[in-house]
Amino acid sequence: MDAVLELADVTVRRGESTLLDGVDWTVREGERWVVLGPNGAGKTTLLQVASALIHPTSGVAGILGEVLGTVDVFELRPRIGLTSAALAERVPRAERVHDVVVSASYGVIGRWRERYDELDHERAGELLQDVGAAHLRDRTFGTLSEGERKRVQIARALMTDPELLLLDEPAAGLDLGGREDLVSTLSALAQDAAAPATVLVSHHVEEIPPGFTHALLLRGGHVVAAGAVADVLREDVLSDTFSMPLRLRHEDGRWAARRAVPRSSS
Repeated sequence: MDAVLELADVTVRRGESTLLDGVDWTVREGERWVVLGPNGAGKTTLLQVASALIHPTSGVAGILGEVLGTVDVFELRPRIGLTSAALAERVPRAERVHDVVVSASYGVIGRWRERYDELDHERAGELLQDVGAAHLRDRTFGTLSEGERKRVQIARALMTDPELLLLDEPAAGLDLGGREDLVSTLSALAQDAAAPATVLVSHHVEEIPPGFTHALLLRGGHVVAAGAVADVLREDVLSDTFSMPLRLRHEDGRWAARRAVPRSSS
């Protein structure tokens, strides 16, 4: 399978801080990756590089066959679907949900005078149906719950039929029911052979949808481990990543972790 994302010795510095340090990572067509790590691990910075929003300070970032620094990022970005809290904050609260999705065709946020053909409107409707949000199409974005907004963002990210889908902490701020609904939606997407290569950033193993194939673990801007989920998600590796002893369970396709409690000697 061809690589859709190739990072070679990628380092990102801001002032005296090193946010990513010598990261090597490859994502191939058909793969579904979860990126795990504590706060400050470099997860969001990694996604900013992968989405062509920032350039590495050093190293080489190859995205969809192009190399950052040698390509017009405004031509590259429409080939990448992205959801993030920062992007959601830019959506006008009075914008109709259907328009939030369809406007991705022009890479804009907020309808103005651009025109869309019937195929664009049909695709937006189908994507809202796919993520379980068709009933929201005429609501305004500002009236949605956090979970509903997440679903609409995913539909928007898929509008341009991207070759790479990047999801930055999509379950953040959701209650238990909202998280489980979202995990179910992402699991169905992950198991769709026609879906693009996907990267999901999270703090929690409980948010890994069934069907995700690979994991990248980060700590302090460094890669702790990367590879197939079954090889990487181990108690010793996870404990090293989060700097505490952890117990890990895998049941019915879902993961769960908690701090290891020392057994009493009595």
